[in-house]
Formats: sequence, C-alpha cells, structure tokens
Amino acid sequence: MTTTTSDTATTSDTAEQPTLQRFQPTDLDASPEVNALLERLGLGSLATEGLTSFGGRNDNWAGRTSGGHQVFVKTVARIPEGGSPQLERALAFEGLARHLPAGSPLRTPGHLGSDRTAAVGVYRLLPGARSGSELALDDEFDEELCREAGRAVGALHALPAAPAAADGGTDVPAFADGDADFPAVDTEEAPLPPMPWLEALPWSAVQERSMGQIAAWRLVQDDAEVIAALHALRAAERSAPHAPTHCDLRFDQFLRHDGTLYLCDWEEFRLADPARDVGAFAGEWLFHATYQVFAPGTGQDGPAAGFGLDHAEIIERGAASLRRHTPRITAFWQGYLEQHAPDPGLAERAAAFAGWHMFDRLLATAELHATLNPVARAAAGIGRTLLLNPAGAVATLGFTQPSGSPR
Repeated sequence: MTTTTSDTATTSDTAEQPTLQRFQPTDLDASPEVNALLERLGLGSLATEGLTSFGGRNDNWAGRTSGGHQVFVKTVARIPEGGSPQLERALAFEGLARHLPAGSPLRTPGHLGSDRTAAVGVYRLLPGARSGSELALDDEFDEELCREAGRAVGALHALPAAPAAADGGTDVPAFADGDADFPAVDTEEAPLPPMPWLEALPWSAVQERSMGQIAAWRLVQDDAEVIAALHALRAAERSAPHAPTHCDLRFDQFLRHDGTLYLCDWEEFRLADPARDVGAFAGEWLFHATYQVFAPGTGQDGPAAGFGLDHAEIIERGAASLRRHTPRITAFWQGYLEQHAPDPGLAERAAAFAGWHMFDRLLATAELHATLNPVARAAAGIGRTLLLNPAGAVATLGFTQPSGSPR
C-alpha cells in the first residue's frame, strides 16, 4: 500500500551533493520495491550512477531521481506476520507533525510517501546536510545550536498525543491519497534498557555480539547497584507523565541544512517519558566529552596518545572536558524550557537516563572490539555515577528550573 503526506519541511532541490559520510548502497536490483514506490509516487526512479548511502542498520539510498527529485529512501525491518512496527511508528509521527504550528522549531525532512507492505519510506533529501555527529566532532555543535535542539525536542514533547477534532474528541487524519489513516501513536514501553538482559543475555544475543560487547554487559550484570538503579528508573518512568517522544535521540538524528536544524529517524517514536530524550542528549555530550579525554590534542603523538594517561591525568583531563561540554547541555535545557514545561521529576529522571545512555553508547561502540578500551570504562564509570545519584547530577548538568513557569 502506498501512502503519501504533505512535507513537514520545505527544501529546494539543488545539485549539491550531501556531505554526510557516504557509503556504497545496496544494489537496487535486490530491492525492486524502492523504484516501484518512487514510480507510484510520480517521482521517477533512481539510477545507479550518483547513488549513495549514509550507512546505518537499515538499507538506504540517496540521490536524484529521473524526475529530478532529490530523495532519501530507507527500508526498515519487517515482522514475519507482515508490516513493520518501525514504519508504523514513523508514520504516527508524521500524523502528529502535520499539526505543528507555522514556525515551529521542530523541523523534519519532508515525508514524500511510504509502502507499508514493503516497509519503505521516501523522504526529501537535504543536499549538503551535516549530521550532529560531524558537527560535534568539528566543534560546531555549539551552544546556540544546542539551544535550538532543545527547542525542537521541547516542541515535540508539547505535542498532544493525538490531534483534537472539531467536536472536541480525537481524530487521526487520513493520508493525502486517502489510502489509509495515520497509525495511532505507539504506547508500548520503550525496549531499552532490555531488563531481562540485566540478569543474562539470551544465547541468540550472545552469538550476535562481539567480545567487547559481552564484556560491557558483564560490567552491568555484575553491578547489583546499577541493576537496582535501572529497575528504579523503569518504575519512575512508568509513573511519569508521558508525551510524544523520539526515544532514539542521538547526534546522528540531527541534521543541519542551510543553517536550519532538523530532527529525523522516527522509527522508535512513541508515547513515553520525555526524560528519555532529554537524558539521551545530555548523555551524547557526556560520552563525547569522555572520548575527548583520550583524543590526541596539540603536542600529542599519534591517534592513541591519550591511552597512555595515568589515573591522575585521566581525572584532570576528564574534569576539564566535562567543564567544556556541560554548557551545551545547559543550553539544550534552556531551549527545551522555552517550549515545554517539564513535570517536577523530569530533570532527575533525565540525569538517570543520561547514565543509561553512557552504557548504551559504550555497548554500541564495543561492537568492533574484543576488549573494553579506556574510553568505554570511563563512560561506564560516569554512567554508574549518574544512575546511582541522579539527584546529585541535576545541577551539574544544568537541569535547573528557573524561577517562574516556562512558557
């Protein structure tokens, strides 16, 4: 079934090539549903020449169609029964995004259409865009851009769970072509952290993970205090007010194009604790700050220079790196408060989710390693501190509530 919606962002087609890190895409002959969908949408088809991919866990293609349209096409996982919960969640977001007010700080690349049976989505490509990861590495994700990111996430959390109908009830709008309604926003609990894995990894997961990842999981499983803190965080999350939440917020999900910040990748979107997103953004900066402790600086020799630091040097450089990066977390929070009034416990829960995010990122980065390097162990230590004492981290992260009500 093909579906289309109006764009949630307006961009111009240009010949400029994307500056995101590019990869060789999967052969389109192996995915005939891609061009079939593009043709049905009246966009033309993609040719092999000039086609690129941005990597990631899902197959994707970026380029200009024969009809002259710059598009980004992505497939997502399908379940055996048919369909894709990931695509359904992304489409649920598109339904709510249609109701964003003009000038909203939440912007996302325009959705051009989807095939819900084949689990394929088509979006307007943002030529020349740079990801938040690239901006952070180049020290260009500055405080003003972080404040803009906070406004975007705050606007997301301020959205109603379903748009209001004229009769005072709720109504889910139809797709532009009338094929189907937008799906309802998912209310299932977010999958991370996977609580059963705190006791033991299933054998199927062990087979799919590197020795570094297994070692990282052992750090969690052998720490009774961390496990108790994660259970407490889950309990607090269940009793917290829920809102439309991204639930997979990372630097990679932000794109800057022509001076405008966009937020993308909505496959985990659902009603959840908004502290997840706030904590994830803080956790991204904390992990980045930890990495910078071991990154070579002026006068250092070689890419692994920082790995020779003794404990005192690690503490000194770590404190300096955190002081340098936490103002960006504070700027994000200030922008957030401009758009959304948090519940009284959100800041503390966000600090705890930042702690979980440190473990989540080290688990991801350990995929290509046989052992845990000093960056991973340092990240685990910071994550543990945040999880065990989130209240004590609120002020350090800048999650302070200003006098008077925001907005």
